[in-house]
Amino acid sequence: MSPYAVDELIPGSADAVRIPIMGQALCAGFPSPADDFLEGALELPRWLAPNPPATFAWNISGDSMRGAGIFDRDLAVVDRSLKPGNGSVVVAAIDGEMSIKRLRIEGNVARLAFENPDLPAFAVQEAAEGEIWGVVRFSIRWHIARAGLVR
Repeated sequence: MSPYAVDELIPGSADAVRIPIMGQALCAGFPSPADDFLEGALELPRWLAPNPPATFAWNISGDSMRGAGIFDRDLAVVDRSLKPGNGSVVVAAIDGEMSIKRLRIEGNVARLAFENPDLPAFAVQEAAEGEIWGVVRFSIRWHIARAGLVR
């Protein structure tokens, strides 16, 4: 078997997991994950989402992470069980709003950086309230017009 072979994902199989898709985009402000905000579910192979209870998919809004290859209308798959480290792309709750940023740790100062040279990094302690909520495991990008997709 080729090392690049991909197993077929059979919906509903033991190898498939369902993760919730949050209904509001990350950069639009989001109070907390709750069933009222669920848009649906995404079925993935277990190896892509090894900890389903801690994994969520969120729509991305805006271009602040384009340097990381994450673009407007992509889906970010976020795992709350992963420990963030220097260079991780994270979802952070800043003053009650959810946002996606790159975590930069310099000495004992943590900064949340945009991956867009037009936007500055800022220290976490500069925010009134800040918390790293989860780590982006991967993102999904549409390569066809979403309006043409049949749901």
